[in-house]
Amino acid sequence: MSERFFLAAPPVAGRAELSGDEARHLVRVLRAAIGDTVSVFDGGGREWPARIATIGRERVVLDLGQPQAAGPTPRPLTLAVALPKGDRQKWMVEKLTELGCTRLVPLATTRGVAEATPRAIERLTRGVVEACKQCGRNTLMEIAPRAALTDVLAARDPGTLALVADPDGAPLGPVLAGHEGAILALVGPEGGFTAEELATATAAGCRSVCLAPHVLRVETAAVALAAGIWADGPGHAA
Repeated sequence: MSERFFLAAPPVAGRAELSGDEARHLVRVLRAAIGDTVSVFDGGGREWPARIATIGRERVVLDLGQPQAAGPTPRPLTLAVALPKGDRQKWMVEKLTELGCTRLVPLATTRGVAEATPRAIERLTRGVVEACKQCGRNTLMEIAPRAALTDVLAARDPGTLALVADPDGAPLGPVLAGHEGAILALVGPEGGFTAEELATATAAGCRSVCLAPHVLRVETAAVALAAGIWADGPGHAA
């Protein structure tokens, strides 16, 4: 059995537990039995081979093997995005997780169309876990609370390259050239950032970047940014 499962609680003395949806999926959907093997990860970068020791109605106990060697760590990437509507959020979170985005901040903007309620944040976080299970990623992408543009810009660490998606901006590649540190990238809502918001970003040192010859939807722009930044990273640049 090659399925991967997320550990909500850290292992203790070489043992770990699956509960809730993870345990139910293993037992009721996959019909797992004692002695079957799976892989588990903790969301902080660690992964273990595991063997099922006991099975209960809502709880599975696992014996863990030796932790696997950690893979390469991508450059820190925070995407602050004015969330799109409905299922487009789920697709975006899945793809950003696959592409190694470190942190997603739902961005409050003048023209925003979706509210990042606590329930929505919880749903998006579940989407991150599911994407990690499927793509082999062992670190969870953080879903941060909703934040205003000025707060996101003020909170960035020194040395962070700040970008804003703008159809009138420069090509992404030349802007990234020579920068190997952390990146903050801003994506506006349907209808784009207002002139005032773009002026605020520019005044804070953001570089405007154009991602395609046509206007992109919110989720497309976010994924295009993440893919372009990953491709330009150490060991991946063309």
